[in-house]
Amino acid sequence: MAVFDFSSLSPDLILDGLDSVGVYAESGLLALNSYENRVYQFQDDHGERWVTKFYRPQRWQLAQIQEEHDFAVELAEQEIPVIAPVVRDGKSLFEHQGYHFALYPCRGGRIFEVDNLDQLEWMGRFVGRIHAIGAKQAFTHRPSFNTDEFLLAARETIATSGFVPAHIETAFFTVLDQVIQLALSQYQPHSTIRLHGDCHAGNILWRDEQGPHFVDLDDCRQGPAIQDLWMMLSGDRSQQLLQLDTMLSGYEEFFSFDARELVLIESLRTMRLVNYIAWLSKRWQDPAFPRNFPWFNTDKYWEQQVLVLKEQHAALTQAPLSLLP
Repeated sequence: MAVFDFSSLSPDLILDGLDSVGVYAESGLLALNSYENRVYQFQDDHGERWVTKFYRPQRWQLAQIQEEHDFAVELAEQEIPVIAPVVRDGKSLFEHQGYHFALYPCRGGRIFEVDNLDQLEWMGRFVGRIHAIGAKQAFTHRPSFNTDEFLLAARETIATSGFVPAHIETAFFTVLDQVIQLALSQYQPHSTIRLHGDCHAGNILWRDEQGPHFVDLDDCRQGPAIQDLWMMLSGDRSQQLLQLDTMLSGYEEFFSFDARELVLIESLRTMRLVNYIAWLSKRWQDPAFPRNFPWFNTDKYWEQQVLVLKEQHAALTQAPLSLLP
C-alpha cells in the first residue's frame, strides 16, 4: 500500500506505471506546480507531450476521483475547453503498486488576465456553460462546500497542530473564532450545482484566439454557483462590481445567476482562507511542503495571519456586493 507522504513514489515507479498503460516516456519527468498530488509533464516515444497526475493516497475515495473524471469528460464532450483525462479501454483511472494515476494531453497557455474585461466576459460564458451542464444532476460521491469541513474541522486541525506560537495564540484564535462565527451565519446557500470548485487564474490557461482552457478539476464539488466566479474578482469594490457585471453578461447567456448568492462571497473567502492554513498544517509532514512553503510555521507567518483574519472580519461585516444601482 502506498504511504501518505509519497515517499515510495520514485521516478522508476512512475515510469513503470506509465509503461503499464502503454505510454513510454522518452524524456525525463518534469515536475509541475502541484503539492496535493504529484504531477509530471513528459514526452513519449512518438514525440507527443503528456501530463500525468499521481493522486495522493487516502485523500479521495476512488469513486470520488472517478466522478471528477466523468464530469471532466462530460464537459469536454460538450465542447467546453476542459482538459479531461485520457480514457483507455474504458478506463481513465489507472493503478500501479498502490498509486492511482491519470493521463492528460499537455496543453500550453498563459494565465488569463483577471483585470482584462474582454477575457472576463469570455470566462463568464464558459463558466455559464459549465454550470448549465453541472446543474443537470448532482454529484453522488463528491462532497459539497460545507462549513463543517472548511471552518470547524479546519480550526481543529490548526488548534491541534501545535504550530501557533504561544505568544500570539490568544490573539490568533480570538479573531479566528470571530470570523468563523460570522461566516457560519452568512453561508446559507439556496441551491448547489456541480462546480469546477477551484476556478482561479492559476487553473485557467489562455490562448490567444482560442480563449481559455480549464485545468485541474481535482477540487470539483457540489456548491453555490458564485464559488466559480468570486476568485476571478480583484481590486476595490467598484472594480469588482465592474468585473462581476462583465462576467455575468456572458454567463447569463447560458445559465441564470441568482443574485442572492453575492452574500456568500465573503463566507466562501473565509472558508478558503481558514482551510488553507489548516491544509499547510496538515501536510507539513510531507517533505514537499517545508521545501516549497518555507515561510509557513514561522512567527512572522502567524503574526501576518492575525492581520489577515482581522481584515477578513472587516470584510464579513461590510455590505455584500450588489448588482442593484
